[in-house]
Amino acid sequence: MPLELACCTETLLNEIANGATRTAVAQTYRLAMHSRSETDWKRVNEAIIARWSVSGLTWIKKQAWSGQCFEIRPQREDVSEG
Repeated sequence: MPLELACCTETLLNEIANGATRTAVAQTYRLAMHSRSETDWKRVNEAIIARWSVSGLTWIKKQAWSGQCFEIRPQREDVSEG
């Protein structure tokens, strides 16, 4: 059974207003895109632009549409000598 996000608009607006990273917002954006729950995309996109800019919205959409927002990036190892 696929994961379903409820209250998409409110969830996204809350994340944006409360300091979530662009990656976290892109992840929620992707879940909202595939949810049966309605999303007020105009409000969400305006909130993203107000916080990050139009290029921030473009980045979030690209990450969400491609699914790259869920890719696990390897952590850099601490190679300091000690």
